[in-house]
Amino acid sequence: MSLNNQSKKARVIAFYLPQYHPIPENDKYWGKGFTEWTNVAKAKPLFKGHYQPRIPADLGFYDLRLPEVQEAQAQLAQDSGVEGFMYWHYWFGNGKMLLEKPFENVLKTGKPDFPFCLGWANHDWTTKTWEKKSTIGNDTMIAKQLYPGIEDNIAHFNYCLPAFKDHRYIRIENKPIFIIYSPLDFQDIKEFMEQWNKLAQDNGLDGIYFIGLTGKGANYKTVINLGLDGVCNNNKYEAETKVSGSIYKKKLKSLFGWKLGLSLMKFDYKEIIKYLNNNDNFKTNCYPIITPGFDRTARAGKRATIYYGSTPKLFLNLIEETYKYIEKKDADHKVIFLNAWNEWGEGNYMEPDLKFGHGYLDALKSFIFD
Repeated sequence: MSLNNQSKKARVIAFYLPQYHPIPENDKYWGKGFTEWTNVAKAKPLFKGHYQPRIPADLGFYDLRLPEVQEAQAQLAQDSGVEGFMYWHYWFGNGKMLLEKPFENVLKTGKPDFPFCLGWANHDWTTKTWEKKSTIGNDTMIAKQLYPGIEDNIAHFNYCLPAFKDHRYIRIENKPIFIIYSPLDFQDIKEFMEQWNKLAQDNGLDGIYFIGLTGKGANYKTVINLGLDGVCNNNKYEAETKVSGSIYKKKLKSLFGWKLGLSLMKFDYKEIIKYLNNNDNFKTNCYPIITPGFDRTARAGKRATIYYGSTPKLFLNLIEETYKYIEKKDADHKVIFLNAWNEWGEGNYMEPDLKFGHGYLDALKSFIFD
């Protein structure tokens, strides 16, 4: 598989979820054989015209322990203009990891020969992730996110080092990029980055290019003030607030929706995409996000946040609008993050499904290779 066989308008890096194979923790809390597909297949429509359940087409209900699945995913992504995958990486401290096998297999085997990077999903895992009751009980901590300090930082770096040195690893400014999901939750993040940069240089790298994700309580300014190199601008919550009219109205809608047993947190996709970009995206080190849709029904049931009415054509409109913010940047920083490649439980994916087929992939391809 060629790493880059055509010129592209932008560097599109897709978030990739490794939650499609059984692990002991999910067996324990959710039942034997549980994967993300368990919830996806059970989802039901909550209102007239609601697109649920989401059923995969070409790849089926795949198992990421099979290397041919990852090869097929990479081929679909490359053909549509995606530069590479950002694998979500779970390191809870003291060497505790979850869902690490799919990426470890990619690193060990060298296949698929398709670019990648890592994003640290530094948050707790609890049974509140889904509305459905766990086999053990509600509000149970599955894995607590810890930050033990210097020795753990070293162990974490050494685990990631073989990936950083792999020829497939995605770089900005010749540095391996490393995304941190929740930078504001990491009290000692400055010391962590200083330590990792020194370790990187000691191992022949120019350093690490740290990117922080914005979101609830985090914006461009607060993330950059922590000393990160770049920002992945997740403007989802601000967009929802603008469509709702105010934070107060948004919270009120959510509260009454839950009381009535049906979420009122519904947003028209064509309205939401008007606000997913903001002027921070013009900054060289601020990288926008495009999303083909969002619908957490499979995970949250009647308490889901839902973007309805997404189509490949509207998604193409979002891509074209987003490009305006990056088109004058140099090629190295002309990055757009795609959220996501395969978040089926959040109705947020590019992989073919029974309704739209390759529609979203073709929309991206038509723009990137134009």
